[in-house]
Amino acid sequence: MAETRVKKVEQGQTKIRNVPIAVTPEGFWCCPSPVMFQKTLKTQHPLNKPRSSSSPVTKTPSDHKKHSQELDKKSSSRASSKSETVVTDDQRKNGSGFGFEQQQPVVGAAERTTTAVRPQTTENLPRKVSIEFGEAGTGDLKVVLFGKQGFIVKLSVHKSVVEENSTFFAQKLLAQHPTFHCIEIDECEDVETYVETVGLMYCKDLKQRLIKQSVSRVLRILKVAEQLGFKTCMESCLDFLEAVPWVGEEEEERVVSSVLRLQSEGIGVSPILKRVTSDVSKPAKDTLSHVLQLVLKSNEEKGRREMKSIVLKLLRENNNKSGPNASSLTSVDICNDTIYASCTTCLGSLLVLFRQVAQPEFTQQPIEVKDPVVKQMVLEADNLSWLLDILADRHAADEYAVMWASQQELAGLHPRVPIVSRHHISCITARLFVGIGRGEILSSKDTRHLLLKTWLQPLIDDYSWLQHGCKSFDRKVVEEGIGRTILTLPLEDQQIVMLGWLSSFLKAGDNCPNLQKAFEVWWRRTFVRPYTEQSNSQPLD
Repeated sequence: MAETRVKKVEQGQTKIRNVPIAVTPEGFWCCPSPVMFQKTLKTQHPLNKPRSSSSPVTKTPSDHKKHSQELDKKSSSRASSKSETVVTDDQRKNGSGFGFEQQQPVVGAAERTTTAVRPQTTENLPRKVSIEFGEAGTGDLKVVLFGKQGFIVKLSVHKSVVEENSTFFAQKLLAQHPTFHCIEIDECEDVETYVETVGLMYCKDLKQRLIKQSVSRVLRILKVAEQLGFKTCMESCLDFLEAVPWVGEEEEERVVSSVLRLQSEGIGVSPILKRVTSDVSKPAKDTLSHVLQLVLKSNEEKGRREMKSIVLKLLRENNNKSGPNASSLTSVDICNDTIYASCTTCLGSLLVLFRQVAQPEFTQQPIEVKDPVVKQMVLEADNLSWLLDILADRHAADEYAVMWASQQELAGLHPRVPIVSRHHISCITARLFVGIGRGEILSSKDTRHLLLKTWLQPLIDDYSWLQHGCKSFDRKVVEEGIGRTILTLPLEDQQIVMLGWLSSFLKAGDNCPNLQKAFEVWWRRTFVRPYTEQSNSQPLD
């Protein structure tokens, strides 16, 4: 029969009050935290509350006196009878609030009664609690827990139970005199969980007791079970953690750190760690390459757009966490090589499609033949733009600029392809100019010059479509990037580019990039000539 008693610990100013306890046939209970004790005692017991009315009833001193006499009579009538377990109906209903399911009354247990609880003040809040486990009055060992803020819990347990389940208690009892009846545990960080874990020693099926518990609660039990050497409980907690989902990265890290701490205990933690580690020797770069190929080959617009954003974000996180202890995926060289391999594949496919579309007879093909080719060409251009974003975000797009600047054949085919299809590759050129202008892409002088020579005019030709047909196109940012890229060249090369741009701007107007700010800088460098004397006295190499 499972009974739980609340007894006086010692005489003093502090009085021991009844506390809510969830009782099970095995003697297991869940002890609320000190704050919960205080909150419970601040209110009247529900069964003793008067029925709600529109206005509170004010009691006179005589009413208080009569009420005290009635309580004294009730207390004296109970003094001669056997002590009873204090578990109210309301407490049984709210037993799940402490983390456990509602228990049915135990057949044959002592009758449950309700004692009146007087309003508590700060001075008489309970600081000491005494609890029994198992059959009433049969405990032969006292365990005293000294918690924070002077909170003390005295447990009446059975030596045979705790010695069988806990190596900690077994060692303590072995080292003490046979007549030793008390173990004190100082500075107990989590009294509630400690009592709960001791109660689990009286349970036959620990797995059932842990069902529906939160991961954080089980982790606290696991920590105390480790301190007590309660191996059965530790194994049940690990089984629970292996079976339930971990919500959020923070919770996952707490689970993994707790499990790693147990590796030296000889307890099987591999099933849990397999959730975050793999025994397969397949290189991470192969997995990354497979993920990239799946995204690059997708034709479903919504899923493709969302996964592009997610992969870009995750690669950014990996780049930020890279270090000497980072995984192989965070290795910059390996990851960048994989991305560049995908760039080469997409660029080769784009060039083949451009050749096909640039043929004169292509326009004579039926729409059923032309549409798939044009859609695939747009898809490959979008793939290259996305891969450029990844590399630029990782500060590794220098080789991309070299690769793109050397595509003279692709640039030569550009005028022969309808603008509605070809303007997508001008987005790649614009993104490179923006990266160079912001200092994100550190290309050589020759690469910058070749990039402007090869792709500036195609960009000017498509500028009108870029402004109206590309939602992500930002004219001011692109114009600033082009101008800054031009101004990084030697002055003679600046002059060639700026004069070419001026000719186009005077013909196209708003349909051409507005590089007036860069033009003014070039003008001052050319005609104000602040370095004339230095240039005449010492030729520049």
